[in-house]
Order: sequence, then structure tokens, then C-alpha cells
Amino acid sequence: MALRGKHNVAEIDGVRCTIVESGIGKERLDFLSDLLSYNGLEVKTEQEKDQDGNLLETFLLGVKDILFNPTIVVYEQKLFRKDGEVVTATYWEQKKSDTEIPYWQVRR
Repeated sequence: MALRGKHNVAEIDGVRCTIVESGIGKERLDFLSDLLSYNGLEVKTEQEKDQDGNLLETFLLGVKDILFNPTIVVYEQKLFRKDGEVVTATYWEQKKSDTEIPYWQVRR
């Protein structure tokens, strides 16, 4: 999911949390949970339900820090990977990046 800048707050397990992403799969959930936990944030997750109360295959991911905004912390370079590098928007979105090519020559 792209960084959007919108700040949502919801309750997960009875605790008010900033929603980092919703409607995500298990792999994305594990990736973001590990990254956010490594950066000292307390992560809360919940499996989403449909209108009838049936569990879906998607998850809701939040952090207990109500002031946390993923867009701001990524672009202000306040999150770090386990290898010590700064988390970039490309890394956050789990896209492959070719750092050999200058940005003005990359074609989409």
C-alpha cells in the first residue's frame, strides 16, 4: 500500500491505535510488524471481518502511538532497517529498486 499521509485512528483489542495499513495479507503484516517493532513501536494486529462477522484473509495493522504517521516518519527518515539503513518509501512499499540508475532515467 502506498504512503498516503492520511491519519486514521481505530480501536484494536480495546486499545486506541493509529492504523498503519488495513486490508493487508499475512506477508505484508509480518514485514511491517517486524519493521515497526524493531523501531520501538508497539504493534497491534487484528484479522478483519466482513459485514456478517466472518473472518477474512486480510489484517488490520496499528501501533499504540496515536501520533504516529507512517508517511511523515518515512520521509523524515526516522525509521531504520535491521541493517542500519534508513527506510525509504520504496523499501516501505516493498518494491524493487535499482540504485544504479539515476532517478531521472528510470522509466515506469
